[in-house]
Amino acid sequence: MRHFGWIVAAPVAALLLAACGDEEAPISASPSDAPSSADPGQVYTGFFTVLESAEHGPQLCSVVMESYPPQCGGPDVLGWNWDETPDAETVDGVTWGFYSVTGTWDGTALTLTEAPLPGAATSPMVPDDALPDFTSPCEPPAGGWAVVDPATATQAALDAATALAASEPDFAGVWVDQSINPASTEPTPDEGAMNDPTKLVLNARFTGDLERHEADLRAVWGGALCVSAAEHTEQDLLAIQEEVLAELGELASGAGTDPTTGAVTVDVFVDDGLQARLDQQYGAGVVRVTAALQPVE
Repeated sequence: MRHFGWIVAAPVAALLLAACGDEEAPISASPSDAPSSADPGQVYTGFFTVLESAEHGPQLCSVVMESYPPQCGGPDVLGWNWDETPDAETVDGVTWGFYSVTGTWDGTALTLTEAPLPGAATSPMVPDDALPDFTSPCEPPAGGWAVVDPATATQAALDAATALAASEPDFAGVWVDQSINPASTEPTPDEGAMNDPTKLVLNARFTGDLERHEADLRAVWGGALCVSAAEHTEQDLLAIQEEVLAELGELASGAGTDPTTGAVTVDVFVDDGLQARLDQQYGAGVVRVTAALQPVE
């Protein structure tokens, strides 16, 4: 099942179609000398673009820049041999490919224990429960989600409502739920049809007076609206994100805040107890760790 929607940064400049939770803003992810508590004998596996250039040897890419040839940075891969690696491309001194890699992790680099396999042939499908769910948490009103005032169910009104929500001290985030748009059921939804402010639900979250916030937003936005409660403000989550990134440094490959779950998301190469430690520090579920390399049992 696909979950159509997008997280809004206020104010909104234009509606954008986003399916299946496309991208998160990247954080630098080059190797670090920080110590790791990872078991040196534990074997891990994952799917990566591996790239070598004149500046560095083979590395696991955390974020691949859209250039040709591509560019990226990440931990070194030890024991790599392009002569024994299929499906590699080389352009202007840059060699790269997408692979399933398996090896041990010392906190800064992956040492291969098996020959890499072409990732395109072995990469698993992403399960639905790993994708963002933009479904509105409110119960649909009687008769279903609908426009209540066509005059203010416009892009300009959506921008104004988003900016108003973000100006509140207890603001916890905004996103839009596009699942009510008939175009969302198409195999390849038309972007123009999806970008219709009359066929979406504006979601806004706050930690305070929901009735007041809903009334204030209704004064400027005439489309479908869901106002729901959150435990942490956006500023609280951003402060936690900053603290976690300061602690992890270059061991983190990405981070962000997710208003749909009210959590900070942190991407790392290996979770060697980090999730449990952050749960104890901030509370269960406040920070969610995703590791690109998974342990092999």
